[in-house]
Amino acid sequence: MKRLLVDQKDITQIALDEVANADLLPGQARLRIKRFALTTNNVTYAATGFVLGYWHFFPSGIDGMGVVPVWGFAEVVESRSGDAEVGARFYGFFPLADEIIMTPQAQGERVVMDAAPHRAKLPVVYNRYTRTHAKAPEWEGLQSLLQPLLATSFLLSDWLQDNNFFDAKQVIVGSASSKTGLGLCKFLSELTEKPVQIIGLTSAGNKAFVDAQSGCDAVVAYDDVDALEKRPSVYVDMAGNADVKARLHNHLGDLLHHSSAVGTSHWDQFQPKQDLAGPKPQFFFAPSQIEKRRAEWGPGEIERQITSAWKRIAADAQSWLDLKEHEGLEAALPVYEALAKGQASPRDGHVIAL
Repeated sequence: MKRLLVDQKDITQIALDEVANADLLPGQARLRIKRFALTTNNVTYAATGFVLGYWHFFPSGIDGMGVVPVWGFAEVVESRSGDAEVGARFYGFFPLADEIIMTPQAQGERVVMDAAPHRAKLPVVYNRYTRTHAKAPEWEGLQSLLQPLLATSFLLSDWLQDNNFFDAKQVIVGSASSKTGLGLCKFLSELTEKPVQIIGLTSAGNKAFVDAQSGCDAVVAYDDVDALEKRPSVYVDMAGNADVKARLHNHLGDLLHHSSAVGTSHWDQFQPKQDLAGPKPQFFFAPSQIEKRRAEWGPGEIERQITSAWKRIAADAQSWLDLKEHEGLEAALPVYEALAKGQASPRDGHVIAL
């Protein structure tokens, strides 16, 4: 088995590693990973690997080195499980590798759960795999890229509405050029009653891109944070840039009704503990909103809404996304490095085919 290992102390460092294939135990299945996406979301998984537990999904067995999770498609190539026959294809959460051994347990006709003991206490949403069939490479690429990111965008929009926007008049979206940030801006811009103004926050170099694609009421460069209108606000931070966050908190003070930390695309400028004016930032954990809605709406409804929402936004993806497919696990090395170093274009959507 080939896999890519990330240095947990310096997540820009990644290397190819190869280990012997393990034999299957009763109830297990071996899946060959076929296609997956690489985005700044994966960098966030690495940056928060210990804080939010992402290093625990696919333990490497090597101290100080971790396997980053990715979203994509895999096919069963060997099975000792009655719930995942050879040839079955699944979409879900996989290691940055060319295969995975799972312990599938059926959760209905189309879903299996990985019941591996080390995953028992991890969030259920990451342990669920959806049975599918082979689709056009372009569509599998789009789904790998956009479903997890736009699902988070949709859940953020739902959570903001669920909390009446914390009685704010404007939602400020940090790193609005990121696909999750762009998706949130788009979902908020769809709301017919326009309950809040949508302010996109981005770099000067990405301002024109966000202006053209996001549906924001205004787009502000990071250098101009001090020019934001002083009114009741919510900050949704996709970047984790400590300097920008401090300046925004100091500028708005008590007018900032809520500060939410979602991603760390600017992980190298992230400081876990900051003495900030206004409210203490709180992590937004998408699985928590999923479980809340499952309890309120019943099984399957939040998943149905997420699927409908991401497909709606993806329908015009060609206008704001350049899909780039790369062949072979080794091709993931420079892509990951560029993402981790903040050198990737916001228009590019990288997919690795194996």
